[in-house]
Amino acid sequence: MKQAKQIHSATKNKAYISTPQNDKTSQQGLTAKQAAERLAANGPNVLPGSEPESSLAMIVKILTEPMFLMLLIAGGIYLTLGDRTEALLLLGFVFVIIAITLIEQRKTQRALESLKDLSAPRALVIRDGQQHRIAANELVCGDLIILKEGDRIGADVMLVEGRLAVNESLLTGEAVPVQKTPQAKSKHSDVCLEPNKDHPSALFASTIVTSGIGQAEVIATGAKTAVGRIGNDLAATKESPSALQQASSKLVRWLGALALLIACGQIFLLWWWNNQPILTSLLSGVALAMATLPEEIPVILTVFLAMGAWRIAQQKVLTRKVSAVESLGAITVLAVDKTGTLTLNRMQVVELATSSLNGDGDVFNPEGAEQLPETFHQLSEFAMLATPGDPFDPMEEAIKEFSQRWLAGTEHERDGRQPEFEYPLTADILAMTKVFQSTQKHSHILATKGAPEAIADLCHLNSAQRAIITQQIKTMAKRGLRVLGVARGNWHSTNDNEPDWPSSQHDFNFTFLGLVALADPPRPEVPHAIAQCRRAGIRVMMMTGDHSDTAKAIAKQVGLSARAEVISGNEMNSLDDAALLKRLNNVDICARLQPQHKLRLVNILKAHGDVVAMTGDGVNDGPALKAADIGIAMGERGTDVAREAAALVLLDDSFTRIVSAIGQGRRIYENIRKAIRFTFAVHVPIIVLALLPGVMHWSALLLPVHIVLLELIINPACSIIFEAEPQSSRLMDCPPRKTTDSPFGFKHLLSAIVQGLGIAALLLSAYVWMNAQSWDTNRSGSLVVIMLILSVYLLILANRDLTRPAIMGLFSANPWVLKTAGAIILLLLAFLFIPWLHSLMGLVYPIAEDYVVAVSVLLLMALWLEAARRISLLWNKAHIID
Repeated sequence: MKQAKQIHSATKNKAYISTPQNDKTSQQGLTAKQAAERLAANGPNVLPGSEPESSLAMIVKILTEPMFLMLLIAGGIYLTLGDRTEALLLLGFVFVIIAITLIEQRKTQRALESLKDLSAPRALVIRDGQQHRIAANELVCGDLIILKEGDRIGADVMLVEGRLAVNESLLTGEAVPVQKTPQAKSKHSDVCLEPNKDHPSALFASTIVTSGIGQAEVIATGAKTAVGRIGNDLAATKESPSALQQASSKLVRWLGALALLIACGQIFLLWWWNNQPILTSLLSGVALAMATLPEEIPVILTVFLAMGAWRIAQQKVLTRKVSAVESLGAITVLAVDKTGTLTLNRMQVVELATSSLNGDGDVFNPEGAEQLPETFHQLSEFAMLATPGDPFDPMEEAIKEFSQRWLAGTEHERDGRQPEFEYPLTADILAMTKVFQSTQKHSHILATKGAPEAIADLCHLNSAQRAIITQQIKTMAKRGLRVLGVARGNWHSTNDNEPDWPSSQHDFNFTFLGLVALADPPRPEVPHAIAQCRRAGIRVMMMTGDHSDTAKAIAKQVGLSARAEVISGNEMNSLDDAALLKRLNNVDICARLQPQHKLRLVNILKAHGDVVAMTGDGVNDGPALKAADIGIAMGERGTDVAREAAALVLLDDSFTRIVSAIGQGRRIYENIRKAIRFTFAVHVPIIVLALLPGVMHWSALLLPVHIVLLELIINPACSIIFEAEPQSSRLMDCPPRKTTDSPFGFKHLLSAIVQGLGIAALLLSAYVWMNAQSWDTNRSGSLVVIMLILSVYLLILANRDLTRPAIMGLFSANPWVLKTAGAIILLLLAFLFIPWLHSLMGLVYPIAEDYVVAVSVLLLMALWLEAARRISLLWNKAHIID
């Protein structure tokens, strides 16, 4: 007896009462003016969290970086040597670079903040009698909000209509949903109250509605909510660094240690071996350390990933986790739901079939019909009764619209009856039942709809009857229709005050009424998008809860798969992981799936080495979305739980947006590769020119001021030119990159090192030749610095596209290429022909012969870069996509 009561209690906790809401509700809510006044008085509805980093904090952080510490040391040495001009110039450069860095970081911060605004929770609020979807941070005390299954509650509220089950584990640690019952709505108050945690109507910010539909009044916002009073423990946490960012940090640390070691060796070599003054030796060592430090790498990754997420958002794909941007280009399997992703998610009832258990059923097609025949009234009525008054699911919305249209004016028209109990759809029984009070005492009417096989099972049909229905379902499903079964039942209770509801729907007696077929046409753009995925080496799989024949029909229409085989959830249950993986090699369509099946499929594919992206929209899709390498939630029809579990959110639920995001992900990763290749290539000649003169007993070629001048060119080139590189037309015609591929890999960096060594060799050869011609060392050294600055631009062109000559890089859609050329020329002219600037830099006015030498060397550099490009292509024996 005790066990029976426990079962009854557990079942009762699953039930909820749906309260119908229309677009024009009887509840007026606040007016827009009232809401605006209260928002201004009480502030936005935001939890305590971390503030954006201030400019002062950014400046302190910049000044503690190794590069700027080196600049300050060099400035101190110049002051000690009595050269105030050089010291002031270096300090001036510090301020210029700080300004550039601040601009870049602010640009990144703005991109991230715009993404944060887009990803903020939303709320369905009633204002001026109309429903509006607003950002949760705009909620104010007294607002009326509508809550549905899967919503994350945006403020502390009191339930005034409906009945909900809410997961409050965030506050209590208890995972069992808590039942919430309504209380009478109070007069609107602009004073935030402290909710009673034990009140059965109290709901709290950040908790999740697991079932039901209801209307609630906001009583506390922001820091005054239960979550807000907990403090900063629940404040927004910073996202952990991506794999690329972690790898770059490790590389920079190693290179920093190497730079310090080489610089110390240089200082010792010059001071002890060459007998140069200690301060001069220190200055040379500092220059070498500055040349060795690739301080652009962390900037590249931060800017590219943040700006990449912003650019993806422009294509209506919200990036909730910036680290997901780098994984987009590696996707090998794209697992998509059918409804709303491949189809328009505009369900319509296109066919009714009454009970055909004896082969004598009728079929009704509403197209062209003027009225619904009497024989279909009961089927339509009970399909409507089994549907919530304010449906969230597109199929239920279509059933409601159909019944309202065709039953209007008949005795079967919905009369406002509300269910007194409900059995929700579960993994074991793919059907839902609503229980209504009958006109007879102790009598109750049951309305049930769901998967036809589940309805047939509840009706206890024999095998012959099931075969008839199955054949009818197959006929409909082969046309791409979604089919639901409908049944009715009667039940007599012994107690009217508190009926002893059975623990399962199987305990009722149902009568099969017929089938409802719905159509959801495919999106017209999907076939082209799937073809793009196929060319890009991405396998597209359908994971749906639909009937196998329906799934096959849609898959054929959109060109997803020509294979006849389909695997179902029931078949998956009979296979172990190894057998299932083998089966998946020949199957692209998975039908009749439950959420646990999707999670298992994702884990198996990942274990096989695939990078899996998966779409989902429901509460139960959360685990699979989180387990996937990239979870993709539906923004229009998806629940808050699905959106928060996902890395990406489609703002318009279009499949083509996913393909566009993958293309953008590939573009971003390739641009990161280009920028890092350029960074290493440009640092090689700088290091050689800073190191070799000390070994060869030459005068120093590069001083700290020269390296800072180069940084003024290199840093913007990395974060502006390469970030803005457009997507190549060839990018989606190649297979996904391997997860083991890294822009810091030896094969990738080797081409950069080869480029840089060639540039260094040509510059040193020119320097030796000029000295052999008895040129003044200041003149020859000055010309080497000028040619090195110009070589930076050649390296920019060379690394934009390894598949074509560098000169072709001038003709592209990137507007920053020519702008950078103009900026470099103006900068050089300023330092050459403004007297006080060129004396500060130690440069000499070039004469005609200098121009001839410079042009000749630059032409040789261009030839070398072209040769290095061809060698790189031959060495890799593969087409490099840039």
